[in-house]
Amino acid sequence: MSSEKSRTTIERVKINEAWCKGCGICVEYCPKKVFEMREGKSAAVRPENCALCGLCQLRCPDFAIELEEKDND
Repeated sequence: MSSEKSRTTIERVKINEAWCKGCGICVEYCPKKVFEMREGKSAAVRPENCALCGLCQLRCPDFAIELEEKDND
């Protein structure tokens, strides 16, 4: 067994629109203003600005936001 751990990095922010109830908490908490409300749902309109801090995922009461990871192997 290798002592080196498998490393992952966050690739992008993903919103599950079916779970989003449009509360806007992610819009308010995002320090980089990645999100806006569009048609009553949250939308990542500036994903290139994302600092991958995870505040959106942490604060979402509906668990509709996910930081997708990818393996660096």
